[in-house]
Amino acid sequence: MYHTWMRYFTPSPAHHRLGLVCLGVGLQYGSLPTVGPRTLDHHVAVVISAGRGWFQAADGRRTTVTAPALIWLTPGTPHHYGPDPDTGWDECFVDFTGTVTTTYTELGYIEPDRPVVPLSDAAHARAAVTRIARAARRGNPLLEVETAAAVHELLVALRRARADIAPDGDPVLQSLARDAFQPLSVAEHAARHGMTPAELRTAVRRGAGCSPKDYLLGIRLGRAKELLAATELPVAAVARRVGYDDPAYFSRLFTRRVGTAPVRFREQQGRTVPGGWSHTVPDPDDPPMLRSPGPLIERPRAT
Repeated sequence: MYHTWMRYFTPSPAHHRLGLVCLGVGLQYGSLPTVGPRTLDHHVAVVISAGRGWFQAADGRRTTVTAPALIWLTPGTPHHYGPDPDTGWDECFVDFTGTVTTTYTELGYIEPDRPVVPLSDAAHARAAVTRIARAARRGNPLLEVETAAAVHELLVALRRARADIAPDGDPVLQSLARDAFQPLSVAEHAARHGMTPAELRTAVRRGAGCSPKDYLLGIRLGRAKELLAATELPVAAVARRVGYDDPAYFSRLFTRRVGTAPVRFREQQGRTVPGGWSHTVPDPDDPPMLRSPGPLIERPRAT
């Protein structure tokens, strides 16, 4: 005995140009029937939140699936899976496609070579699937865009819920972020962690989907933008604050990566107001809270 609910969508060509579209969503539980063997032309994320079962890859090898877990179904890859008939399982699934799936795969959010991924918790992923299911109501004019946005959320939730990532994040990435503004080479960062540069590159690629150099550069340039927009520090001082002793090199690097020179960025984004309430840039890890508005007073309705 099992229970199932599902909806399927056919986004228009215009919606496909968003780069990511949702093709379907389902929620089901119990002693579900076996799926496959089959091959699809799109991606499916199957989130198992309770129970256990098995997954069989194209080479015939079977992997035990124990909740919470994720099953990745990728285009062109044969697969075969199902719950244990004695226990069944609770699952939700989302079918999706689009050009940006290539980028999500490159960044490590989608893992074609790892079809079964243990999760630490399925709650946030199920919440994203629930948003898709709610958007699937009949006659919703925002269906395609609303469900596409929720697929982005789902991919982030699944990435964060991987069991091989600590609740507080990857300690290597945390340490790199703390030391990002020090003038250290990748080899020196690696040595601080007792790693070779190759091992550090592998760890950062797995955790952040990019190289250590790009990871550090993103943190440095983000802080530089904040200082340029919210202070009157000279560009040379900004460069030193984010780890560059050569302001000319910093300016060239900033211009190449951001697309505009530091001075021009300041002209466009500057927020310095004489006599304002703050003369310092808030700590990104401890942002100020906006003052809550007063209670909303409803206008009396016309009778």
